[in-house]
Amino acid sequence: MESGGERHVVVSRTKRQATQSNAIYYMVLQYSSLTSWSCRLSMEARLVLLCLLVILNNAGSSYARLLLNTTTAHRRNLINNGLGQTPPMGWNSWNHFSCHINEDLIRETANAMLSTGLAAVGYQYINIDDCWGELNRDSQGNLVPKASTFPSGIKALADYVHNKGLKLGIYSDAGTQTCSKTMPGSLGHEKQDAKTFASWGVDYLKYDNCENNNISPKERYPVMSEALSKAGRPIFFSLCEWGSEDPATWAKSVGNSWRTTGDIEDKWDSMTSRADQNDKWASYAGPGGWNDPDMLEVGNGGMTTEEYRAHFSIWALAKAPLLIGCDIRAMDATTKELLSNTEVIAVNQDKLGVQGKKVKSNNDLEVWAGPLSNNKVAVILWNRSSSKATVTASWSDIGLKPGTSVDARDLWAHSTHSSISGEISTELGSHACKMYVLTPN
Repeated sequence: MESGGERHVVVSRTKRQATQSNAIYYMVLQYSSLTSWSCRLSMEARLVLLCLLVILNNAGSSYARLLLNTTTAHRRNLINNGLGQTPPMGWNSWNHFSCHINEDLIRETANAMLSTGLAAVGYQYINIDDCWGELNRDSQGNLVPKASTFPSGIKALADYVHNKGLKLGIYSDAGTQTCSKTMPGSLGHEKQDAKTFASWGVDYLKYDNCENNNISPKERYPVMSEALSKAGRPIFFSLCEWGSEDPATWAKSVGNSWRTTGDIEDKWDSMTSRADQNDKWASYAGPGGWNDPDMLEVGNGGMTTEEYRAHFSIWALAKAPLLIGCDIRAMDATTKELLSNTEVIAVNQDKLGVQGKKVKSNNDLEVWAGPLSNNKVAVILWNRSSSKATVTASWSDIGLKPGTSVDARDLWAHSTHSSISGEISTELGSHACKMYVLTPN
């Protein structure tokens, strides 16, 4: 709403200026609402709008500046769903099952989440990825669960999962089709699909980036964000645009997490490269919005136990979403132990919400660290080389004052080393890591 002073400025203009300003005001409001219509404005229309605003601004128009500020404020406050105060924890179907999913698998996974104790340590989302729907929408334009694999429908599945004390996630795409090309995307159907997901009881939306008509993610993703905000149900919004337009720099006003990388594979080189790519955006993460280097591969068989331990440790320190990607119905004891480490999980879920990062690297001998609540510091010593080596973190590397004495809790050995000063050091096998929480005395 305009203040009295701003109204006076408008009224005092010539009729032509006022008419022009009102027209542009209408256009900006349309643009700032980020509806499907506005986000499909042609490049020429957007350039015309920008030029008109610049003309008014150069003419000393406080009104134009007000409109620009209104648009900025709208974008900044777009996400206000209260979700994601800590990184989400759960399971996703894609890494292990790809398109080979059905409602029985989802129910059995929900059951396993409880029977294995994973739910008790914080995992709560059961997320269905691509391939859950029919190829075409129905006559009313609604998405349709695939009759052969999800005959009971998604709402019944959500009810089942909710009755277990868990939450259900679904998948769609900010394009004309999903990445598998087996079902429609949500581009142009954002409001309708958001309402559908809410009516089904969905709690989480992973929103992919295929078949996107070469429209910028910055235009497509806010449309679904606003649709979800008006759908009548809090839904965690996970942007999966693969880091293509540096979403860390703009997506916190749009979603609760954003992919900073391409898809992960169950390989050492893939995992480490995703960690490095995600690391550069550490300062942008925080409560309500998290960098996402993709889902966990722990337990899928392509890496060693030590490599999986490093994978889980780095993801926890980096405040990444902890979304299990293996078959938890059949996981072995080692996988369960890795995924259930409550001390490592506590680092990920720390209320301070500061993403840890790489602070030292020397010939593949690395130190990663980040602050925690109560003046504690989380530290990972990581040997990424091909042979045994000693990795050392000095206090200057990790932000501690030189004379500080700490108790060092080894999160994987579950043991404490008391009164350590100056540095912490350990010998590590190839690709192995140690993870500590340092508590100043």
